[in-house]
Amino acid sequence: MITADQIVAHAVGDYIAQSDWMANEKTKRSVAAACHALSYGLPFLFFRPSLTAMAVIVLSHFAIDRWRLARYVVWAKNQLAPKEWRYPWVDCEATGYHKDRPAWLSVWLLIIADNILHVIINAAALAWF
Repeated sequence: MITADQIVAHAVGDYIAQSDWMANEKTKRSVAAACHALSYGLPFLFFRPSLTAMAVIVLSHFAIDRWRLARYVVWAKNQLAPKEWRYPWVDCEATGYHKDRPAWLSVWLLIIADNILHVIINAAALAWF
């Protein structure tokens, strides 16, 4: 189950604890992504997670942010659309949405997808490990 506490921990870790350097460099440099993932995990110590759960939270956060994995999820779900709305990866690689979509909308929808992935993985880690 996803609780309000988990969402607050996610928000604190992903937005309050993330420096401007981390935000700008995490998709370019693993050290920035690692620093962000470690600081992201700190608020989850409140839940007294197992070592396995903490590892899942931190390592999944590192991978999702370092390689912007949410964009692949967005692109894949868009492949469920009618054929004329399906676009090749090369036209969607920045955000998972077609490059002709308004940039502001594509970026915000990607941020939302990214946040949902993190929250679901965190809840699963805390519940199952």
